[in-house]
Amino acid sequence: MELQKYNPMTKYIGAHVSVAGGVDKAPLEAARIGAKAFALFTGSSARWHSKEISPEMAERFKENCHINGFSPSVILPHDNFLINLGSPDPDKLALSRQSFLEELQRCEQLGLTMLNFHPGSHLNKFSAEECLDRIAESINISLEKTSGVTAVLESTAGQGSNLGWKFEHLAHIISKVEDKSRIGVCIDTCHTHSAGYDLPDAEGYDKTWREFDEVIGANYLKGMHINDNKRTLGSHIDRHESIGKGNLGEDFFIRLVNDPRFDNIPLILETPDPDHWPEEIKWLYSHIKD
Repeated sequence: MELQKYNPMTKYIGAHVSVAGGVDKAPLEAARIGAKAFALFTGSSARWHSKEISPEMAERFKENCHINGFSPSVILPHDNFLINLGSPDPDKLALSRQSFLEELQRCEQLGLTMLNFHPGSHLNKFSAEECLDRIAESINISLEKTSGVTAVLESTAGQGSNLGWKFEHLAHIISKVEDKSRIGVCIDTCHTHSAGYDLPDAEGYDKTWREFDEVIGANYLKGMHINDNKRTLGSHIDRHESIGKGNLGEDFFIRLVNDPRFDNIPLILETPDPDHWPEEIKWLYSHIKD
């Protein structure tokens, strides 16, 4: 990743906002907290199938995004938590694939261009490689039936049998996806630290991004979840913490918001207290150097 001259207006920091009252309210909530980017669930986060979005609500969503300055490139929707595209269970795999397809279709309807998701889990039923191949197959099936939306793999902490905690896992999936223009990666800072990448250390920070570029490719980075970590390096436990209050620490986030490698992509807070998001966003922007 080659460093380039920094422009402070190219950082797009936001949070995963509520859709209470309808998906069209998400851009309004993002604007209220001072966000320049946002994430959302386009449907239920805990059901296989969600209520359809009406054409009128989809238009209101697009209008509210336009009015408040949110282009699709800074909006990173998240799929529901039931989906496991690498499931060893045939019935759960079929449900996951159908649900994932519906998630992509809702993004299409809303004019969104990305869908963030956790890769999948082998549940100790078959090998990691077989599971990664199945995840890629699932992605290919859904991409073939949709258009315009990039599937964005989220890095994981490696808790339980979850895959995606090694950069090699993500690279393996990408290598098997047929349409390379519609696959990407979202790095979660908490997950990646728990997975064993030493982000708080200055040398470890540079090593991590150099390895990302060498193993996956910098061009595949489409967004980040910026969360501190309650747990320690290599714990493989997923426990988000407020910015500067965990084991990543303030210096890490100051380094990140001043790193031009992360310009022009959504940087999304998923820290545990939504009431603190406005001040966390303000704090992050305040530490960007001229």
